[in-house]
Amino acid sequence: MTDIADGTAGPRLATRLSFFAGGFAMACWAPIIPFAKERIGASEAELGLLLLCLGIGSVIAMPITGWVSARHGARPMILLGGFGLALMLPLLALAPTALLLGVVIFLLGASLGTLDVSMNVHAVEVEKRADVPLMSGFHALFSVGGFVGAGGVTGLLALGAGPTFCLVAGGLLTLAAMALAAPRLIRAEGGEPLPFALPRGLVLLLALLAAIMFLVEGAMLDWGALLSVERGIASVERAGLGFMLFNLAMTAGRLTGDRVVAALGQRKVLIGGGLVAMGGLALLLLAPWPAVAFLGFVLIGLGAANLVPVVFSLAGRQTSMPSGLAVAAVTTAGYAGVLLGPAAIGFVSHATSLPAAFWMLTLLVAVVPLAAGRATAKG
Repeated sequence: MTDIADGTAGPRLATRLSFFAGGFAMACWAPIIPFAKERIGASEAELGLLLLCLGIGSVIAMPITGWVSARHGARPMILLGGFGLALMLPLLALAPTALLLGVVIFLLGASLGTLDVSMNVHAVEVEKRADVPLMSGFHALFSVGGFVGAGGVTGLLALGAGPTFCLVAGGLLTLAAMALAAPRLIRAEGGEPLPFALPRGLVLLLALLAAIMFLVEGAMLDWGALLSVERGIASVERAGLGFMLFNLAMTAGRLTGDRVVAALGQRKVLIGGGLVAMGGLALLLLAPWPAVAFLGFVLIGLGAANLVPVVFSLAGRQTSMPSGLAVAAVTTAGYAGVLLGPAAIGFVSHATSLPAAFWMLTLLVAVVPLAAGRATAKG
């Protein structure tokens, strides 16, 4: 059944635009961070605290967004989060003090958290209506937006554009994407008031799986380059190649992931993806030749690519909690993995070694294929 025949063409486009806008807006900010640091004269420690505001804002906004989305539908929160990102981007370039910049970064994080949860809730609803796997393709658009945003801002800076111009342009393009999405988003009728609830049953397991897989992504971003240098498979100048390969493989895997999930089923994707990711980590840690070790980054990206989309899809379809609250719980757990996991790897590597910490991460990923049967059970 095509998206035209099942009536989901508009909502599919709106969901894709929302995912693209989220990835694009955040990537526009990343290349500007050094300029912001210099403008306000922040030290590395102060910058770390400022950047932590983004995670705090996201984590606070996520459960609230899940509750509102379960009560009123995802559309209002998608618009709030998307337009919030478009507004915050220019303000990042204008905040004159560390305090005001911290406030703007907090609101940027809250906007991202709001959009992240609500667009996943919307994606679940669109996937249900279409009755075909769509989640991997939606998540791929977040990565595509990230490439376009980071590449576009980096290119503008190289051509001599200032940070303010870059962030204003990024905000306007984010605004345009959300304006195109707005009339195509699903309008939900109001439901019964829902109490806040902690994840339970199947949702708790899915939240754990999300935290593990987001931890893998965070580890590749924060520690992959350093591991490459410590193992002698890359110089400092080329150490970023591993994360680039990981990211490209993950994006490619998600662009083709819906067909893979349709062909194999969610359980086999969780098992196979988890095993491939584990194999990639082992290859990265054991391979004596750089080319083979870099293949490990590719396998980790391909294996992990569709695990998170499948977990979100399962969270939206389970029946032990309202889907909005379940997606919020899974998203919050995922962000906890990104925020806390890399720090935990740092503590473990300090006590033992960085390769030992990555071996522990490999064992943690084994939870995914082992739990695949329970995760895909009804309930």
